[in-house]
Amino acid sequence: MEFQAGRGEWFCAREWARLLGGQGRQAEALETLAPYVATGWWPATRAEAELLEGWGRVEEAIERARPYAEAGDRLALEFFARLLARQDRGDEAFTLLRAGIDDWFLADCLVDIAEGAGLDEDAAALLEGRVEAVPACGDPDCDNRRTEPFNAVGLLAAIRERQGRVEDAIALLHTRDTTSVNGRDQLADLLARHDRIEELRAYAAAEYHGHAARRLAEVLEERGDMEGAIDVYRQPGDSPAPRSHGAVLLSELLARHGRGDEAIEVMRTLAESPGGGEDWIVDTLCTLYADHGRAHDGLAHLDALKARRDGEEEWDFFRMRLALMADCGLLDEAIEQARAHPEGDTWYAAWSVSDLLAEAGRTEEAVAVLEQHLPSNSSLLAQRLIDLGRIKDAVRVLQEPRPEPAEPVWTGTFSTEPPF
Repeated sequence: MEFQAGRGEWFCAREWARLLGGQGRQAEALETLAPYVATGWWPATRAEAELLEGWGRVEEAIERARPYAEAGDRLALEFFARLLARQDRGDEAFTLLRAGIDDWFLADCLVDIAEGAGLDEDAAALLEGRVEAVPACGDPDCDNRRTEPFNAVGLLAAIRERQGRVEDAIALLHTRDTTSVNGRDQLADLLARHDRIEELRAYAAAEYHGHAARRLAEVLEERGDMEGAIDVYRQPGDSPAPRSHGAVLLSELLARHGRGDEAIEVMRTLAESPGGGEDWIVDTLCTLYADHGRAHDGLAHLDALKARRDGEEEWDFFRMRLALMADCGLLDEAIEQARAHPEGDTWYAAWSVSDLLAEAGRTEEAVAVLEQHLPSNSSLLAQRLIDLGRIKDAVRVLQEPRPEPAEPVWTGTFSTEPPF
């Protein structure tokens, strides 16, 4: 690691500096980072500041980070504000952030810091001025309206909830345009935290994405009400949530509680329904078959699907077949079929073929397959080389520069060839 750090490998340099610092060799740690810090690159300065703070040299850490924050770098400003807040200087951090209240990232940080600094009402006042949606085009008659930052309503609701004003928080969250972020619904989580199950149940029945229904089922499962959780996922016909979401979550719930055959039946019914033959749905079903010792049934399902498609089986479905064949002890046959497939010589097929060869103990052959498709498979090739004890070769592969993709030349017409 020390050698690579000196050759310009940033991640090695960062980890080497952390190791040195942990051994009390602080001066050497800073010397390791110095060439990177000298370039003015913020991630290097952040790593330096983190080390200094960890060593108790807080004022030095603050002085290292301050110029970047004052220059307006949002990542540096967020880091700097949290650094100040950790040193009981929340008022100063809040003042720095308030000018960036229209930036969702900085607004989120400001609300976090406000709690520890006792400035919740100040933060709420700033957000209340941002909650009213404004026309995106500047025209008062425009129907296309937006809130800046987009998370203003959610942040204000979070403040109201921690102030004990739960009703105000709920009312705010009912005004959102975007109800879910990263698969979580803030209103559903709030209702669950405050044991307002009937309100959550009513919300789950109307919420389109199915995230509120999932939260309700999670609460019921945590309470031991397995049948209640199952009923939530067996959505009535008039539920606005996509049916596939509930079926997958139901199958996962059943599998967690040792009801694998029922889980498989739920996914099999979905996969055989109109529009249910999507690759991710079939993959979920095949994974359940494999996990419950029924790989042969998974192969039978793929056979039926292939027959319905006039004997064609694109790679996304064929790779599922390979895993099931391996589970049935048909590794050699799987390798042979994979190589004979029309897409068997592509870079993405090389991943599956390599996995099969490695599972069969033929790691040298797995390496040879991946070497034909560099740099697309460089990370997996490096892993295989490490398995063989060829560490230097693995490092060389990972350090090989990737060619810059060529910019397409505009010909004045649009192509009709994939990818679109």
